[in-house]
Amino acid sequence: MHRQPEEGKRGSMEREIMARLAKWKDSPDRKPLLITGVRQCGKTYVIKEFGNRYFEDVAYFYFEGNKGLASIFDYDLEPERIIKELGSIVRGKEIIPGKTLVIFDEIQACPKAITSLKYFNENLRELHIVCAGSLLGVSVKRDNVSFPVGKVNRMQMYPMTFPEFLCANGEQELYKGAGRFEPGKELPELYYVPLRKYLKYYYIVGGMPEAVKKWTDTHDFDAVSELQDNILQDYSNDFAKHAPKMDVPKLGWIWDSIPKQLAKDNNKFVFSHVKEGKRSAELEDALEWLSDAGLVHRLEMVSNPALPLSFYADATFFKVYMSDIGLLRRKAGLSHRTILGESELYSNFKGALTENYVLNELVAQGKHPYFWRSGNTAELDFLFEDRDRVIPVEAKAEIRTKAKSYQQFCKKYRPSLGFKFSMKNTGENMTEDTKTYSLSLYLLWMLDRYLNVADTDKK
Repeated sequence: MHRQPEEGKRGSMEREIMARLAKWKDSPDRKPLLITGVRQCGKTYVIKEFGNRYFEDVAYFYFEGNKGLASIFDYDLEPERIIKELGSIVRGKEIIPGKTLVIFDEIQACPKAITSLKYFNENLRELHIVCAGSLLGVSVKRDNVSFPVGKVNRMQMYPMTFPEFLCANGEQELYKGAGRFEPGKELPELYYVPLRKYLKYYYIVGGMPEAVKKWTDTHDFDAVSELQDNILQDYSNDFAKHAPKMDVPKLGWIWDSIPKQLAKDNNKFVFSHVKEGKRSAELEDALEWLSDAGLVHRLEMVSNPALPLSFYADATFFKVYMSDIGLLRRKAGLSHRTILGESELYSNFKGALTENYVLNELVAQGKHPYFWRSGNTAELDFLFEDRDRVIPVEAKAEIRTKAKSYQQFCKKYRPSLGFKFSMKNTGENMTEDTKTYSLSLYLLWMLDRYLNVADTDKK
């Protein structure tokens, strides 16, 4: 068992999406809001907390396994009738537009409720409705749901990011203090030592809110690992419960192969490595199911880094990462002692773990990353678009930042701006014609500030 020195220190489970919810509430163009995200990433907790903070009343309805609730939407989709019955019959309390927040949780279990959002948007705009769906992407494709395109606002939610993890550990001042330093300026030891320590903790615990709470309550990594095992088992149970019967074994094979494929030197996802004798045509639907469920992220290759990157992406050549780094660590069977002790035997997989962390942080910031490869001679970890620029990124697990592929990319394409993410302290230099920032892995949440500064300098 490992215990953190500051054992009594606790923070809050505050999520960054709360500010976006408050903005949605007061928007004159507000539509019913649909929040999607992987199971157990905290959607229900955040929505209920949002309701308690900003509304006089919260009307919560949970659809999964509730046929009686779903039957209210069978008669017709007229909003006034639905709200009246939900209030008077289901909860025994009137729902008042402008005062009551209506929550439809696991809305994918009631396709007609999804369709009804179109009519709520058109005929009852004064009512605040927030819907949550863990497997919405799966259900829409599977059940051929009539989705109200253009009639809803959408937000995607992810496991807790590293800054959210810091604050949950009571380190709000550490987070705020590090954020006061100008881009490119080195952090003093007062900041970088604890930030490095907490990043190790984050690699172990990850961002699933229940795992984070277990850590902040107990500081017991063994208890966290046991909880992560339960979450992983819940996900496997979802395969059997929600996926087509013929795809259930395939989902398990792919799910189990992800850590192994990431550990390879060339961690391209290869279907033939999932199960001997199986081809991509037999497994593609199962991988898409995992992606639609939010459990995995696909990182596609781009050979020609021109805008828009999506146009030049090769959908047949990709890597697959997990949506939570703590679950990846646990699924790979990696002991917390290995991460804390910096064992040399862990150096290869540490690179994969670092890449997964960087990808998750980029995705949570709204970036859509790809990776670049030039034949068999060079490979760059990440590319993403920012305004009218292609931003190259090299990610290193250690302090060493020598990156031949990054230099080759900059020499060939001469981007104006690029990044090297590593455990090295922050700084900046020129690579060919490229202004390159060395940005510490524990400061990735400052990326947009760096991008904005560079954009201002450019003007």
